Amino acid sequence: MAKKKAAGGTPATVALTAAGTEFTVHAYEHDPSSASYGEEAAAALGVSPDRVFKTLVADVDGELTVAVVPVAGSLDLKALAAAVGGKRAAMADPVAAERTTGYVRGGISPLGQRRRLRTVLDASASAHATICVSAGRRGLEVELSPGDLAALTDAILAPVARG
Repeated sequence: MAKKKAAGGTPATVALTAAGTEFTVHAYEHDPSSASYGEEAAAALGVSPDRVFKTLVADVDGELTVAVVPVAGSLDLKALAAAVGGKRAAMADPVAAERTTGYVRGGISPLGQRRRLRTVLDASASAHATICVSAGRRGLEVELSPGDLAALTDAILAPVARG
């Protein structure tokens, strides 16, 4: 993979470039009527949905936490809570997620967030040489190794996806 920067850059691509991480940016035309941002990305890029990961923000015992899971599945909130030593997890308020990360829903990236949140990457990511995650806006994905993503976000790898 070549190191590439999106035109104008996003906080995610700027963080990747600053870290010297190898990544590839993939852009596609976002359809505002699409029911699922992640499935739309997988189809547009011609990538298997088990290699495209969505970034979800949950509230675990009062602390916002990022879960990065395959778009082909869903987040297991109990598993997420357990992975970070918490008791209860629920999806975060979308406004709080946007305000805290600095990104809009459907474009939240695990990288370059306004305030770095505790991050859990689903263990299935390690089965792939590269995965795709949001590059910080709808219609823009970044492809990188799961190891690099985990290192840059200080992520815990744990089985937090189901389906």
